[in-house]
Amino acid sequence: MPAFGSANTPPIDSYAFLSDTHTGALIGADGAVDWFCVPHFDGDAVFARLLDRRVGGAFTLSVGGSAEPVRRYLPGTLVVESVYRAAGGSAVGQDFLAVQAGDAAQPFRAGKLLVRRLHVRAGSVRVRAEVTPRPGYGSRPAEWHRDDDQWVAGDAGLRLVSELPFRVDGATARAEAVLHEGQTVDVLLGYGPGRIDAVDPADLLEETRRTWREWSDRADYTGHGREQVRHSAAVLRGLSFDETGALLAAPTSSLPEEIGGVRNWDYRYTWHRDAALLLLALFRLGHAEEGRRHLHFLLTTCGGAGDVLSPLVGIHGVTREEEILDHLDGYVGSRPVRIGNEAAHQLQFDTYGHVLDAALSYQQLTGELTGTQWQVLRRHVDTMAARWREPDHGIWEIRGPLRHYVNSKMMAWVCLDRGVRLADLVGDHDAPIERWRGERDAVHAEVLERGFDRGVGSFVLAYDSTELDASLLRMPLVGFLAGGDPLVVATIDRIRWDLAIAPALIRRYTADDGLPGEEGAFLLCSFELVSALVLAGRREQAAELFDQLRAYAGPLGLYAEQLDADGTALGNYPQAFTHLALIEAALNLDGAGDRDALHAWAERTARQGTAGG
Repeated sequence: MPAFGSANTPPIDSYAFLSDTHTGALIGADGAVDWFCVPHFDGDAVFARLLDRRVGGAFTLSVGGSAEPVRRYLPGTLVVESVYRAAGGSAVGQDFLAVQAGDAAQPFRAGKLLVRRLHVRAGSVRVRAEVTPRPGYGSRPAEWHRDDDQWVAGDAGLRLVSELPFRVDGATARAEAVLHEGQTVDVLLGYGPGRIDAVDPADLLEETRRTWREWSDRADYTGHGREQVRHSAAVLRGLSFDETGALLAAPTSSLPEEIGGVRNWDYRYTWHRDAALLLLALFRLGHAEEGRRHLHFLLTTCGGAGDVLSPLVGIHGVTREEEILDHLDGYVGSRPVRIGNEAAHQLQFDTYGHVLDAALSYQQLTGELTGTQWQVLRRHVDTMAARWREPDHGIWEIRGPLRHYVNSKMMAWVCLDRGVRLADLVGDHDAPIERWRGERDAVHAEVLERGFDRGVGSFVLAYDSTELDASLLRMPLVGFLAGGDPLVVATIDRIRWDLAIAPALIRRYTADDGLPGEEGAFLLCSFELVSALVLAGRREQAAELFDQLRAYAGPLGLYAEQLDADGTALGNYPQAFTHLALIEAALNLDGAGDRDALHAWAERTARQGTAGG
């Protein structure tokens, strides 16, 4: 455990992640729920001890005298099992957010209950529970009152039910009891409106396990990294907001990219740069309905965007203004703590490419794009045809002047290329295809001329610069150049060595981004290096790198956004980008071809006339 200067501050990747696809919770090995937002992922954090251990609030269930429990996810689920061993006995606990199977419109049904069970296997144990909500991201204490058999913290939107003898002490509901062999206790914390209905927690556990297992078992993938792929898919499902089909980048805000630093951002948003990869991964792993729902959300938000696409949107399709919460100290003193994300107002041309790439893959797999949806997409292709020569903020949201970022030009090419192909697929004979083709070829030629620096021997971050950018590893993955092209191979080698901070770990870029300090290795890019190596014909090197990255996973198989050189997890957690790139890398290793496995699979599926589920 890294020495953060505070012995009771858990490492970021030691937390377990729970989800009911409406909200999520992070639980430490000490049995404390240190992060919980209600009534949705992007709502008020009523437990925010993750960001301030003094005032943040938490929900702790612990076994007295026990060493740190042995924890695992029950296979195929987001149910966490913890085994406790104390001097007087042993116990096993299960923590989960209750779900049940829904329907096509809403595949998961949230029970809106955080359930914590503890069963004594042998001897006797002393169990302690404390529930201290702090609404307003820890800005004020909650007020408890009794409502028949339930405790209510109305201003926090919470209800508490348990056979444990809870009493209220100020803002904290506390209980303590000695349990004997064979006894089971449950603590239920509801966050929905109204009372907690009479339920059997054992039935809730079984129903939640079954719902997750049935979902996970749809995947028929048996290739490279099978278990990591299945687990990553479950994490992505847990990060999907079931009301709209949106995918969160992460369920947390302001976990630092540098311990004690200022690089602290709110990631409870959907970034369109995930769109194509998420859709392809969902369809490939047998989760077509979730893919359809995400594409619908994507095109709905893009349809109301006018000609300028925001790089990110909230899970309800809107965003909030960025603000600083001065009352919170931040994770291990990493300030400021931010909610909202100013990057929503940036101009990022790569967004257009990701959206069109997702739409093309969707049409290849289903043929279900409507005329209205195509008109939305056609408008955005026209925008790129007219504007790709302009500078923008770039994919990494550097809060500085506009530049001619090479990744943005590459993704403008993707937008135009996919627009040309989609027009043919949907039979739009009035689309200005020849104009789009001309602009597509022009941007390709310009990137080859101005985006590759002969002195550096690599494609670079921006025109007229010598800075490196790991996002350019996606060149062969999106088909801009072949994986074995000498320019691509040279770029892979330069990025691999010059952006490395530790074995298998690479930074995003070398540019001065105007912020003090520096971030860690970006795990999305580290996994994309695996895929790029496969497409360059270096499968053995790619497999070795993949195995090294697998070893960096947290104790519960989860990844944050970044890692420091010593393996310390950094940034928001768990990170959808990272788990998506892991799936892509595994599938490329399994295919070991000269084309991206997911795009190639979509095209084969289209030729075979099958619909992906």
